[in-house]
Amino acid sequence: MINSYLSCQITQNFPYIPTNDQVLAFRTLSDFLLSREPDGLLLLKGYAGTGKTSLVGALVKTLNALEQKSILLAPTGRAAKVFSGYAGQKAYTIHKKIYRQKAFSNEPAGFLPDTNLHKDTLFIVDEASMIANEGLDSFIFGTGRLLDDLIQYVYSGENCRLILMGDVAQLPPVMQSESPALNPEILRGYNLHVEEITLTQVVRQSEDSGILFNATRLRDALRTNTVEIFPKLKLQGFSDFRKINGDELIEEISAAYSRDGIEETMIISRSNKRATIYNNGIRNRILYREEELSSSDRLMVAKNNYYWTSGCKEMDFIANGEIIQVLRVRRTTELYGFRFADVLVRFQDYDLEMEIKILLDTLQTDTPALPKELNDKLFYTILEDYEDVPTKAGKMKKMKVDPHYNVVQVKYAYAVTCHKAQGGQWMNVFLDIGYMTEEMLGEDFYRWLYTAFTRATHRLYLVNLPEEFIE
Repeated sequence: MINSYLSCQITQNFPYIPTNDQVLAFRTLSDFLLSREPDGLLLLKGYAGTGKTSLVGALVKTLNALEQKSILLAPTGRAAKVFSGYAGQKAYTIHKKIYRQKAFSNEPAGFLPDTNLHKDTLFIVDEASMIANEGLDSFIFGTGRLLDDLIQYVYSGENCRLILMGDVAQLPPVMQSESPALNPEILRGYNLHVEEITLTQVVRQSEDSGILFNATRLRDALRTNTVEIFPKLKLQGFSDFRKINGDELIEEISAAYSRDGIEETMIISRSNKRATIYNNGIRNRILYREEELSSSDRLMVAKNNYYWTSGCKEMDFIANGEIIQVLRVRRTTELYGFRFADVLVRFQDYDLEMEIKILLDTLQTDTPALPKELNDKLFYTILEDYEDVPTKAGKMKKMKVDPHYNVVQVKYAYAVTCHKAQGGQWMNVFLDIGYMTEEMLGEDFYRWLYTAFTRATHRLYLVNLPEEFIE
């Protein structure tokens, strides 16, 4: 009786006429919320356009009306901002919620698992496909395994449970072949009772949307394992999905900037090298910026940074992939064989301003961040400043608070790779597929293409599209 009442409440808060898929999902959600199973976890999987976001919006609204506690989380600041927008409630990054900074430590491992003091709380995590269980510099956080730490945190609270949401067709975390947080068998390995909802019926009109029509086609090929060498894309009859030539590119990007704003337009490319070429072209030929760095430039953080946010309540660290806007360039300096700039920036996903030091050398590298040999050079050259410090521990203590060693590595953020774009959405996406050989194609490429397609909410422009891709 109470289950059907709860299901009715969620349905009433749902803004559309639900599909059969969604009606079943409402019932499963209600059963999960009212279950007495202490170690229950709900996996909510859904493809682009299946109404996952609307469903969770209705759930959060229902829980608030019934004065039930929920906490919304996402893997990145950008994904948390998107989640907040559609759920109508503040969302946090997973790191912000489940870790706390270690006090007075010389160790690089600076964040300990926090204690879950919440009671009777439902934790809902969006974009769960991005949750890794290993990774570069992950040792800085807790055990270094984010999924382990998240589950340990949630279920150590009194009567707390977890919903993990995601899209299995998207790219898995970097260097991993699948998304561990969307695999029910991996989740059952934590001794949890795992239930699943999978939404497959596309409800946003895919007949009208070329983005959804073609994304659905890619996803169906992945699901049925019918991945051909060249994916066939339907271009005819859609206003939101079209091929453009190189000579139209400047004009179309300018039009998107004028119509919807730079912050609602993104170019996605196959490699860091291509992204750098695009970034330089946009700055020179569309924004007419001659200086290396100008106020109002948009930058993307290329490596996690833990130094500049100490004492900042809103952010524990500056995350790799975070987009920042330059408000003012204070001064630029050359030191240790590198170039630095002191800048006032705004973190757009937190609406926060901060003075930081950035490294200008990474703006033009073809690598995701500063290459290892240059990182080593920076480290050892700065270390020479502390030769008078007698102990190694003393030297490391000095390095830990040296602003030049802790400089923020950045790239321009007008064009990015698909992994960097994951978790974000923009009204306009220009996708440069570029030159492809047959060995580059296959399942991984389909996932890459699907993830890139689903970053666009209004218009997707296909740049340099090979003829073989056109139906």
